Amino acid sequence: MNPRFSKVTAVLVAVIFLIGVVPVLLPVVFQQDSSPEVKVILPDKQIKSIPLEKYLVGVVAAEMPAEFELEALKAQAVAARTYALKKVEKRAENSLYDLDTTEQTQVWNSREDMVKKWGLIAYFKYKRKISKAVKQTEGQTLLFDGEKIDAVYHSSSGRKNTEKASEVWNGEAAYLTNVPSGEANPLRFVAHKVFDITTFYSLLGFSQIPSRFNEEDLIIVDRTKAGRIKTLAIRNRVFEGTDIRKKLQLASTDFEWKIQNNSIEIITYGKGHAVGMSQYGANDLAKSGKKYQEILKHFYRGVTIEKLY
Repeated sequence: MNPRFSKVTAVLVAVIFLIGVVPVLLPVVFQQDSSPEVKVILPDKQIKSIPLEKYLVGVVAAEMPAEFELEALKAQAVAARTYALKKVEKRAENSLYDLDTTEQTQVWNSREDMVKKWGLIAYFKYKRKISKAVKQTEGQTLLFDGEKIDAVYHSSSGRKNTEKASEVWNGEAAYLTNVPSGEANPLRFVAHKVFDITTFYSLLGFSQIPSRFNEEDLIIVDRTKAGRIKTLAIRNRVFEGTDIRKKLQLASTDFEWKIQNNSIEIITYGKGHAVGMSQYGANDLAKSGKKYQEILKHFYRGVTIEKLY
């Protein structure tokens, strides 16, 4: 090959490469993030200040499947942004951080977490998609009567409507009420857990373990308006449904049981506390043609969506 021709070819290839790549890289290199910063305590206990919009990419990546519809991811971004800003407002004076990276606040994924979860090739695809959802809703926040809301969310409401906040936690929130889940498949999450009699009663804190199960050992005292278990009597004690869910590590408080010999099988429906936005419901609504604004206003009643920055 002619050396001169080879050099010209190399130059042309380099020019074409730069023409294609530079427009993509420039916005990344020079992008200004004017969002407020949030203080996040990382798994290694270091506290890091992260621009909110950058932080949200890691939250959406962790909290919602990247395969979901773009409109569902946008709804998640707005809810997560609102949740984070509310946490900043409510942070105690003696607290050194606003959020952690677990379900105690919002789960957050680092770049390394995303690559490990998706693989390197899919990482670029999904990161771009999630970044788009965050960017296209930049600064948008959910307000009720002019105040930021507690924009809680969960995986799936299952076969029942969402729950009122007051039936799961202390305190009332008019925007967190019973609404249809929006889920096309209400039996998407059905889980079975079997406990032997010793394990069951020990986990519930009983010091004396009965010798056998009886059907009358478990009696439903009260249900929530949506139909989940609110209080349950177990032998001589009354438990909140939320407490049983925590002690037995159940997927939800919508559960039934079957007693067989010396074991009990508990069947749960749905996944999560059922308050606020159902993420699978949001995705099913997006598949039906709903925009993210409609999805958010379906789950958070009476709210407005305001761009705060």
